[in-house]
Amino acid sequence: MVNFSKDFLWGGAISANQAEGAYDRDGKGLSIQDLLSEGVFKAPDEEVKSTNLKLEGIDFYHRYKEDIRLFAEMGFKVLRFSIAWSRIFPKGNEQEPNEKGLEFYEDVVDTCLNYGIQPLITLSHYETPYYLAKHYDGWRSRELVNFFERYCEVVFNRFKGKVKYWLTFNEINALWNFPLMGAGILTPKDQLSKQDLYQAAHHELVASAKAVKMAHEIDPNMQVGSMVLGIYNYPMTPHPDDTLAVLEANKNLNYFLDVQTRGYYPKWIQQEWKKYGVEVKMEQGDLDIIKHSVDFISLSYYMTRCVSATPEKHQIGQGNLTSVLKNPYLEETEWGWEIDPQGLRIILNQIYQTYQLPIFVVENGLGANDKLSEKNGNLIVEDDYRISYLKDHLLALDEAINDGVEVMGYTMWGCIDLVSASTAEMKKRYGFIYVDRQPDGSGSLERTRKKSFYWYKNVIETNGVSLK
Repeated sequence: MVNFSKDFLWGGAISANQAEGAYDRDGKGLSIQDLLSEGVFKAPDEEVKSTNLKLEGIDFYHRYKEDIRLFAEMGFKVLRFSIAWSRIFPKGNEQEPNEKGLEFYEDVVDTCLNYGIQPLITLSHYETPYYLAKHYDGWRSRELVNFFERYCEVVFNRFKGKVKYWLTFNEINALWNFPLMGAGILTPKDQLSKQDLYQAAHHELVASAKAVKMAHEIDPNMQVGSMVLGIYNYPMTPHPDDTLAVLEANKNLNYFLDVQTRGYYPKWIQQEWKKYGVEVKMEQGDLDIIKHSVDFISLSYYMTRCVSATPEKHQIGQGNLTSVLKNPYLEETEWGWEIDPQGLRIILNQIYQTYQLPIFVVENGLGANDKLSEKNGNLIVEDDYRISYLKDHLLALDEAINDGVEVMGYTMWGCIDLVSASTAEMKKRYGFIYVDRQPDGSGSLERTRKKSFYWYKNVIETNGVSLK
């Protein structure tokens, strides 16, 4: 038996900055992603066009109808995508929105709905407008709460009655390790204090809660979720110190989830502030605002990691936005990310048992250096490795549902090949659809269905029965 409900939301996920391109079309302003190339941020007066493939992306801006038609062919019930804030408010702080930007997203939404695909929109997916980063140092400034609120009001009203599912900040807990991507903070991380980071976190949490409150007022059918970078932490050894190290590492995830789901700062967070001598500045009414808790939890999941009180004694490996200690029981992707389907079942149980809110798995997938080949006169990618990866993770997700976890849906990350957010490269591909865009920027942008395209189509058609 499989445990996916008849209304389970099968689909895929992309982001504006990795797919759209058209970085300077129809009034769009610069975002931090337009200037983040090869893992390095470059100011606008520096030459970035030769190295930042995100400026063209995969040209979703002009090809979205073709791409959504392919998603519909697979049977998608939901498509997660993001709105580029700087396409609606080019600087981020204008009084009036850019109508051209709104028209683009309205057409994307309508195209999805015409195919019976529910949009799941991320409001801020590592795409802080560059102007706000430069002049306000991103979310370190309280002013961004007001700017974000104005942005939310515009898009909520525009898509009232059309878009039910929303996410506020993509991987909001990435702020701790990557304040530039996570919060648009230009000040280098090594120059930021705990005070700076906790203050920026407060601003994002207030803004997120304001978005929840506003969405419910504008359209009671709207559901707004949190979105976290989900990594389950194993103790490296049975030593009690390693288990204590896990408790410490779990704070990365729990800090935001505790506030966004429960609507207050629990005592353990207040103890963290005391521990580091932090005094979070709050405006009158902030604690009332954050009472507006999310309707569901969403997460990305790619890997687990081992944690130790003495990490220097263990072998270091690669990870998603962070280094990890190598787990001797797990295999790795060609990028060094450890593959752990069971970890998905474990983290879903952990989160659900703690918060008892529906969970949406909005990112999961395998990045690989896919190669086109010819078969029976047709181009295809024989990505059996991706099929194996996804099958194992979906079976683990099915087991989590059988455990009693309420899972709303699953959107596979990079359902069409995308440009990397952190390194602006095209080598690591995730999609069911191959895009002819090469690491040097060449290519026709032609779309080709991979073997996994037909596999996922069958998974959706059978509502997961074909997994068994």
